[in-house]
Amino acid sequence: MAQAHATVPASPPAAVGGKRRRLLSRADNPLVRAVAKLPAKVRTKLLVAFLGIAALLVLVALLGLRVLGQANSRAERLGALQVRVAGYQALEADAATLRQVLALCTGTPDYAKWLNGGKPARGSAPTCLRTIRQPVDAVLALLGTATQLEFKPTTDEVVAFGHIKKDYANLKRLVGKIAGSSAHAFPLHARAENLSVDLEVAARRLAESTTVKTNALVAENRRAYVSSRNLFIGVGAGTVFLALFLGFVISWSLIWPIQRIGGRLAAIASGDFSGRVDVANRDELGTLATNVNRMNDELRRVYRELESASRHKSEFLANMSHELRTPLNAIIGFSQVLRERMFGEINEKQREYLEDILSSGNHLLSLINDVLDLSKVEAGQIELEINRFSLREALERGLVMVRERATKDGVQLVLELDPAAEVVEGDERRIRQVIFNLLSNAVKFTPPGGRVELKSAPLDGEVLVSVTDTGPGIAAEDQERIFEEFQQTEAGAGQREGTGLGLALSKRLVELHGGRIWVDSEPGEGSAFVFTLPSRAASM
Repeated sequence: MAQAHATVPASPPAAVGGKRRRLLSRADNPLVRAVAKLPAKVRTKLLVAFLGIAALLVLVALLGLRVLGQANSRAERLGALQVRVAGYQALEADAATLRQVLALCTGTPDYAKWLNGGKPARGSAPTCLRTIRQPVDAVLALLGTATQLEFKPTTDEVVAFGHIKKDYANLKRLVGKIAGSSAHAFPLHARAENLSVDLEVAARRLAESTTVKTNALVAENRRAYVSSRNLFIGVGAGTVFLALFLGFVISWSLIWPIQRIGGRLAAIASGDFSGRVDVANRDELGTLATNVNRMNDELRRVYRELESASRHKSEFLANMSHELRTPLNAIIGFSQVLRERMFGEINEKQREYLEDILSSGNHLLSLINDVLDLSKVEAGQIELEINRFSLREALERGLVMVRERATKDGVQLVLELDPAAEVVEGDERRIRQVIFNLLSNAVKFTPPGGRVELKSAPLDGEVLVSVTDTGPGIAAEDQERIFEEFQQTEAGAGQREGTGLGLALSKRLVELHGGRIWVDSEPGEGSAFVFTLPSRAASM
């Protein structure tokens, strides 16, 4: 047996495209080897990687909750600031309205007239205020309502807001005095107008400061959004990168040894036992690589022993066949000379003995030739002599060779030829040998009165040759085994003739021609042995 020499590459071919591509494609980089060398099981490494990715996802979720909480807090603060701005602006507007009323009551009758329902205000400021007392009280009430704010002023606004309340109380008292008495009306009016101006200015300052805070918070919210967006992008990109990195490192720490082990097993299957698997893993894959190396060494040892035994067997068979054929040819030759009466007359008993000697000698010579041919096939020493020849003549000659025994045993021989399969290409002597083996087996196992048919026909670009008998048939479990060396069915084992080499040799010879051989049979229904020659070997 010849040993195949398939090789397994020590590493995959280098990727084209620069160092960066090689770094991502090479599985023997330091990071992958470092992970592979970790003394942990594969499931532990995978679990750690999954937990790492899960931790990153939890981190992203926590960051999201934190950012959402901060955004919600800023929204609440912004809402409170907007309420404060609205309150302070209303306070400022009320103070401005009151100041204008006080100013118009002393100099401009139009506004007083408008406030008095279309009636002109008459006389001095007290008379004016008394005349428009109802709208003035409404303004003061509005101012008072605005001071009852729906929020609590901040620490820096408490003092200013206290002054506003105080000025409001003083203003309300002065307006009441001005409207109730004409004495000292003008000094009181001046004080009231000054208080209204102070009240308006104070309210404006609070509104402006709160507006500044609101704008600052809006700007802060905008910056926080940009910062949060960048943070999310950074953390998200980092998470994706780390997940891909972990996936790359973990996967290649597993894929790389699996590829090497698979390559080594493929080489072993092809008959190459010279290599070994070298992986850095200290996990189950490392153990598997060690066991593969151990198996490789054991198979190499056994394979060498089998090669040696096969070589010795082939040498023994060749030598023994040669040594046996030499005296056997002499026996057959001298028996033929005696049968032809070249050295004198012989009686019928002597002639019968000579026929037995010749028959047994030829049978033994046929067995020796089968053994020698089979050993040559196994050693790859048979060379086919491919020529065009007549398939009809080969089939007819095969029938002639078994006709005597068939007639003696009462077996009918039938030949059916298809003209489309008249001429084929192949080794004529080897094809005739296959035909003879199949015919002799069919005649041998067919009972008296039975029938053996020899047919040829083209089918799907192939030439089919079939030998069908009406013998005992072959069980399904024996239909593959009978094509092996020294294997026979129970019926064949009960025969004195044959060694179980004919079908094995026929199978080898047909396969050398690129064809196939098989048997279709059922116990008690006879058998049909079929072999084919491929289309490249068939010719019209």
